[in-house]
Amino acid sequence: MNVDALAGHLAANVRQLRDARGMTQQQMARLSGLPRATWANLESGSANPTLAVLHRVAAVLQITLEELLAAPRAASRFHPRGSLPERTRTEVMVRQLLPDPIPGAEIARMEFSPLARLTGIPHTPGTREYLTCDSGRIELLVAGEKWLLQPGDVVSFRGDQRHSYANPARATAVGYSVVLLAPIASR
Repeated sequence: MNVDALAGHLAANVRQLRDARGMTQQQMARLSGLPRATWANLESGSANPTLAVLHRVAAVLQITLEELLAAPRAASRFHPRGSLPERTRTEVMVRQLLPDPIPGAEIARMEFSPLARLTGIPHTPGTREYLTCDSGRIELLVAGEKWLLQPGDVVSFRGDQRHSYANPARATAVGYSVVLLAPIASR
């Protein structure tokens, strides 16, 4: 890739991400510890920043250096039905809801066939899980406690415990699971 294209990517990304946050160049410059003129030059594509400047910009925008220099993303992207990962475990269809990974989080839709059961896999210690019932009824068994969720109900629980889900009815049930993974401790 040539230098002009790279500068164009940088300029478009910096401008788009600043706009998305509803902030001015001055505000972003202050947060990053850079002069406003430097920020303006980045957005115009005329800057030739050092690695230290790129690092500050990426940090304040909360993205990686790779994302900062990559080709700009479209403002929106359509993901047609069936394009996101899904798997069937026993008689439960589990479909991921987010096309882009969010570090430390998993969000899934679970569709339970009538009378279906699913054993959950305990996550790393400190993980929190949230289960909500959208339709039908879902029975949650976690660490010896039993919950029967109706549409709109939510149970939060330690995801590092043994847990299982069941549809006690003869009609399909749908629920949503949000798992907030605890960071794995480094040694």
